[in-house]
Amino acid sequence: MNSTLPKAILFDMDGTLTDERIDWDTLRADLGVAPDEAILEAVERMDAAGRERAEQVLHHHEQLAAERSELNVGCHELLTWLDTRGIGRALITRNTRKSVRTVFDKHGLHFDIAITREDGLYKPDPAPLLIACERLGVSPADAWMIGDWKFDIEAANRAAVHAVWISYGRDRPFAAVPDRVVQHLDELRILITQM
Repeated sequence: MNSTLPKAILFDMDGTLTDERIDWDTLRADLGVAPDEAILEAVERMDAAGRERAEQVLHHHEQLAAERSELNVGCHELLTWLDTRGIGRALITRNTRKSVRTVFDKHGLHFDIAITREDGLYKPDPAPLLIACERLGVSPADAWMIGDWKFDIEAANRAAVHAVWISYGRDRPFAAVPDRVVQHLDELRILITQM
């Protein structure tokens, strides 16, 4: 890791900035997706009729989660702290643009850039991270990706962006290795302060 402040922070949304409100078991059952299968990838493999039905189910669950979302402790404080230091920020999510707008409007959030799955490739592909860095005018080496799941860390590793896993007290249930681990958003702010 660099011993200087990052020039940009790239955030995941669900489970990172907001608490996790999707019942994954119910969603998988409603979609007919196996417990160990990645949902978006499984939906992509469906035939046209199955994909259309699955996308409606998925959008319903995601929108409900967005409407019920609560920010994780320290979110506003962290974002304000980044603003005062001129550190750019982007939101990169596998969620929909509509869900992101709902979360932003509900909680008064603003990001320089928001990239959703409707923008093309999505995590764990590195493309959205590289696009965010380009739009923010920073090198991937000067950006950090903050996320709570393997897709965030895998995408960061592939993009040569510093990967920070926010664990919220969980053991890491995946093989991808982050550069740093923090327990919560307040600890992330402390970590950045110490750089």
